[in-house]
Amino acid sequence: MVAAQAKAIVVSIFMVLPVAGGAAAEPITVAALGDSLTQGYGLPPEQGFVPQLQGWLRARGADVSILNAGVSGDTTAGGLSRIAWTLTPEVDAVIVALGGNDLLRGIAPEVSRANLDGILQATQNAGVPVLLIGLPAPGNYGPDYQKEFNGIYPALAQAYDTLYVEDFLAGLGENTPQALRSYMQADGIHPNAAGVAKIVETLGPEVEALLARVRP
Repeated sequence: MVAAQAKAIVVSIFMVLPVAGGAAAEPITVAALGDSLTQGYGLPPEQGFVPQLQGWLRARGADVSILNAGVSGDTTAGGLSRIAWTLTPEVDAVIVALGGNDLLRGIAPEVSRANLDGILQATQNAGVPVLLIGLPAPGNYGPDYQKEFNGIYPALAQAYDTLYVEDFLAGLGENTPQALRSYMQADGIHPNAAGVAKIVETLGPEVEALLARVRP
């Protein structure tokens, strides 16, 4: 009986030791809140922005899971309406990449700014760091609109101390229209898989900086 009890104690110790050593850290979860550029419009699921970004980060050793919270056609208003239920308890950080559809619809910059402000207020209340990604306004609405819209993102990034990237599509580079077409789908608006890969190469280090804000 004594030997049996001793054996049971030894087994119990070995069962407890892994717990005493600390549980393995869970992966960082990042929600990518955006529109069709985030959602991966027109591409097979594995070639979209979110899976390519996740693959890029994991290949560099990051233990991360990216949640696709992109909705094709979504505006900043749509993002504001979704942010509360996007910020689930497991979300550690958020990428906010909205505004392209506001531009397509000519929505007043002050409206877009108020929506983005509401999104960032929600993330601040939740205590999660943010990478804010803009999309520069074209000149067809006039210089005043262009200046006001383009000023939204750096101002909010400063106000909320977020990381900031001026242009989601910057990774495509300063190419000629002909060269740029090789990275775009037939609609001329959405990047193809090769275009997404270039975008991820540019945005990847910025997302790594976001991960560092979660676990310095």
